[in-house]
Formats: sequence, C-alpha cells, structure tokens
Amino acid sequence: MKLLLFTKEYPPHIYGGAGVHVKYLSRELAKLISVEVRCFGDQQEKKEHFSIRGFSEKGLVLDSPPQLKSPLDAAWRGIQFNAAGIDADLVHCHTWYTYLGGIMAKQLYGIPLIITVHSLEPLRPWKQEQLGGGYDYSCWIEQQALTLADAVIAVSHETKRDILEHFPISEDRVFVIHNGIDLNEYSKNQERSCLEKYGINSDLPYVLFVGRITRQKGIVHLVHAIKHMDPGFQIVLCAGAPDTPEIALEMEKAVAQAQEDRPGIIWISTMVEHHDIIALYSGAALFVCPSIYEPFGIINLEAMACGVPVVASAVGGIKEVVVDGVTGFLVPLDQKKGGSDILDPENFILTLAARVNQLMSDSSLRASMGAAGRLRVEHHFSWEMIAKKTERLYTHILKESKNVH
Repeated sequence: MKLLLFTKEYPPHIYGGAGVHVKYLSRELAKLISVEVRCFGDQQEKKEHFSIRGFSEKGLVLDSPPQLKSPLDAAWRGIQFNAAGIDADLVHCHTWYTYLGGIMAKQLYGIPLIITVHSLEPLRPWKQEQLGGGYDYSCWIEQQALTLADAVIAVSHETKRDILEHFPISEDRVFVIHNGIDLNEYSKNQERSCLEKYGINSDLPYVLFVGRITRQKGIVHLVHAIKHMDPGFQIVLCAGAPDTPEIALEMEKAVAQAQEDRPGIIWISTMVEHHDIIALYSGAALFVCPSIYEPFGIINLEAMACGVPVVASAVGGIKEVVVDGVTGFLVPLDQKKGGSDILDPENFILTLAARVNQLMSDSSLRASMGAAGRLRVEHHFSWEMIAKKTERLYTHILKESKNVH
C-alpha cells in the first residue's frame, strides 16, 4: 500500500496542532506502509518507504486583497500537488488548505479520499475577521470535500457529533481516531536553564499557557482571569502568531493591564524552540487551556505527558483527554448552540481563576493529578497505537473501493 498525505504544515514549518499530528503520524505510518508527504514549503527528503516533498508559491501572481492570499495560495498548491503526478493507492488530507488538492486527486486519479478533521469551519466564525471572503471559500471547500470523502476521521467523539450535525454525511463514513503523543520525547525533564532565558524565576512556581493568539484558544479570557488569581505564583504566557492585528492589539492591552495589577506575568511572544517548550512544560506547576473551541487539543496531552495537571475548558475533545478531578479540572463553558459566543464570560473567567487557585494552593493534589495524567497518556494516546488504527482504516477503505469497482 502507498499513501499520499497532503498537508499545509510539515517540519520545519509547523505552527499548530494539525502540523504536529501529521509530523508524528506520518513517521509512524512509514513503519507500516509506504508514505509520501506533499506539503507547503521547500522540504525535500527521500527514504526507502518515506518521502517528503514541499511545493512553493513560485509562479503564483496575486493582485487580490491580502485576506484572499491564503485561500488562493492553498488552491495553487493543490493544483501543484496533482500536476506532479500521483501513483498512490489513496490520498489523506489534513486541514481545508489541502482539500481542493484531495478532491482533484480523487477525481483525476480515481483513488479513495480520506480526510482528518482537526477543526470545522462553521464552528470558527471568527475566521471571517481574518480571511474575509476567503472564509466563505474555506466553508465551501470543506463542505465539498467532506461530502465526497470515502472516510472522514474525527479526532474526538465530540468532533464526530459536530461533523454529523453540520454535514450531510452518513455515520458509517465517520471514524474516531484520537490524536497522540510521543511518549519518549514528551516526558518530565529537569532542564531548568531555559527558564532564566525567558525571565522566569525558577524559585517560584508558575502556571503555563501555550498556544496561538486566536479567539479559538481563549487566551484573552485567561489574561482577564489573572486579576482574580492569587499573587504567590508566576503566570507564563507562551503565546504568539496572532490571527489579526486587531486581536494582537487586544492581547497587548490586556497583558499590559494585567501586568500593572499583578507581578510575575511573563509573556513569551517569540517562537520557542521545541526542547525549550518541553522544559517549560516540565517546570510548570500547572497548565491552563481556556479554549472556546477545541476538537482535540494536543497541548493538553503534551502537558500531561510531562506530568503536569491541567485546568481546561470543558469543550470538544478536551473532555476526552482531561479527566475532571483526576488529571486536572474542567471548567464549564456555556455557549450558544453552534456559536462561539460565551453566554457568561465573567462566570467562566471567575471559575477558571478559582480552579487555578485551588490547585496552586495544594501541591500534593497537583502531584497526584500530574502522575495520573502521565499514566492516562501512556495507556491511551501513543502514536504507535494511532498509526495502527489509521492503517487498518486504509485497508478497510481500499477493500471497499475494490468491491465497488
């Protein structure tokens, strides 16, 4: 069997959870089957059963408004993916940026199309702010691709419910396969030298956030919650890559106000090297994930793998990762059905701060929850296990495809 993987992100160009997912999944799948990755960039690598090929924007001339650059660029790369020729048995797409390429591969080359849903466009209406009319396109191409796909992989049971609610797809075509974690790479280490580099006092405990500055991650709600947090610990915000200038400015103002009200707030807005991220997780007393939409949330797995308890919003796939009262605390998020607005943001902010304060005042509870989190990750979320489930799905889809033809 030969698999063709389409992805926007691939190392060294990764900025989100989907890119992390493809990095590790492709590596594990290549131990089982032949894998070719086509991605956005300049990557070039070829091994016996594993090759990576980047496609650039070279040749694309854009006179469109800036908001449309991203979707038009994605369409261009999808055409390039197909123009290079395809000899694979099936194509597997990740994120809407690659969906046009996947549709073309299915139609032009007659191979089955698999799609992993990392998030759904109808549940991210704030993207309109970033993409303008490009958001209408991303919604449309997602609708076409999911409807046409031979199999859709949901990264959580909650995501599967969202797919079935928003798209005309039969349930027997949607399969739940969770995200995973590299258990050797993500484990608690004693590396503390990087803390000083980022202005963190190694003698004081700290609460950690890691994520992009986007409405989805709830970062501004977290910053507003800081004024309700006890003063005896630091808060480290590892947050960059703002979606828009507007949310970047909102974040700057909120952090500046929080720093006026309370000492010990460290904002790391620059790109942090991978080994430093693991050291930041390992040194944290507590990890906080205030997302308002999260199909899965790999960051919670990363923290738990490093033995750190988690306080997270009770949304999406987070509820399948963090066990409330065992590996951390889940904070209810009262939202309008199908929307992104929190009905009572002040209550969410207060409850988030209260749970953080509760755990930060109880070191023995933090230790037991951190240990439970590591055990949960070991038992349920290894990439080796997830690759085997994915390979079995490919075999099933290929068999079905041959029967049809």
